[in-house]
Amino acid sequence: MAEHPIVQYTSPSSWALIEDKISPFAKETLAKLIKFMEEDVFPAIRVAHAQLPTDPATRWKTVVPVLVDLKAKAKQLGLWNLFLSKAHYPQYGVPLTNLEYACMAEILGRGGQTASEAVNCSAPDTGNMEVLARFGSPEQQKKWLIPLLNGEIRSAFSMTERFVASSDATNIRTSIRQEGNEIVINGHKWYISGAGDPRCALHLVLGKSDPNNSDKYRQQSIVIVPANHPGVKVVRPMQVFGYDDAPEGHCEVIYENVRVPLENLVYGWGRGFEIIQGRLGPGRIHHCMRSIGAAQYALDLLLQRVTDPAKKTFGKYLYEHGTVVADIAKSRAEIESARLLVYSAALQIDRAKPKGALKEIGIAKFVVPSMACQVIDRAIQAYGAEGVSQDTPLAAMYAGLRTLRIADGPDAVHIQQIGQRELKRAQSVTQRHAEIKKKEKALADKHGVKAHL
Repeated sequence: MAEHPIVQYTSPSSWALIEDKISPFAKETLAKLIKFMEEDVFPAIRVAHAQLPTDPATRWKTVVPVLVDLKAKAKQLGLWNLFLSKAHYPQYGVPLTNLEYACMAEILGRGGQTASEAVNCSAPDTGNMEVLARFGSPEQQKKWLIPLLNGEIRSAFSMTERFVASSDATNIRTSIRQEGNEIVINGHKWYISGAGDPRCALHLVLGKSDPNNSDKYRQQSIVIVPANHPGVKVVRPMQVFGYDDAPEGHCEVIYENVRVPLENLVYGWGRGFEIIQGRLGPGRIHHCMRSIGAAQYALDLLLQRVTDPAKKTFGKYLYEHGTVVADIAKSRAEIESARLLVYSAALQIDRAKPKGALKEIGIAKFVVPSMACQVIDRAIQAYGAEGVSQDTPLAAMYAGLRTLRIADGPDAVHIQQIGQRELKRAQSVTQRHAEIKKKEKALADKHGVKAHL
């Protein structure tokens, strides 16, 4: 039997570990995706960048032509909405597990935003589609979810606020209140991904609807706000290490007396925190899946650079200098280890849904982006000045992955949560250890010996 093409991008051992859990349909889809990436998407990435104007007057109004072509072909090939598992979303999903999608997302991670958008698997739309598929009313699904699933529109998720520490969602100040049969929204948000895109048709806005509720996790609600609605003002695109990520961008947005019908409330009053937890779990692991692919791509670029005869210094290949070989080995080991974390989290989501995989998702979320940043940093070092320029993808990759250590919950929050979770095991661990010591003493007494350890 011919070797699956995925092993050229991952490793035979990691594929062997999960191959029996991958369906024939998923294997075929994965092979088809790899071929599509190699033949169409990867060659189009620089073209897409060149088709995006630098003039701000047109930059934020442009739909990149080559992406339109890629999306049409992906749809034709059946490479569409791969992230949405039929097991969790029977009405809208595709017959892929989260583990199967993990393999595909790693390939997408090599192609950045272009690759993910080409197959309608790019944030924030993926998370928003999951919210609407899981929590949306039939009317909301018909009006907003179906066009998103078809790739006809794009969306924004509006949570982070400029003047508060938004990593604690209970700090959110945006006001959402009912007046008659309308909902009125007032708030000041920033780093709202997707809000700059000319195709953006809706914002999912998180705000406080019941600030005096004794349960601080029942104070928030989520409302659908049409992007072009009166009172919605996109102030400016925010930059990330100097990158604006046009045309979707990460924007500062003000909602001033925005009025929407009551039916735009998602899932009910006070359910906002519940919704974002359901949304962020899969979103976090999707980011980690793609981060593995980015790290692997950076290692590939590093290998090309250090073995390039045109880049010899002092008569030697770069790999013959200093710690370059050690850097390569460390990168390989770190990528392999991180990939297993991601597979573990994806498998646990399949078995127990996101809520039952919080530990695995949390560990992956603070380990994987840091690992990818480290690998990319080594590649940048090998490329020298070129590594931090616009002539390689490394600088932009680093900016995106360094930001990921803040987005969807900063590292410190996940580390704290995992540490607290581990501490809960202390009592049972201590009891188990005491029982073993008791048996050890009985055995030592029986044999008339005294333990030396």
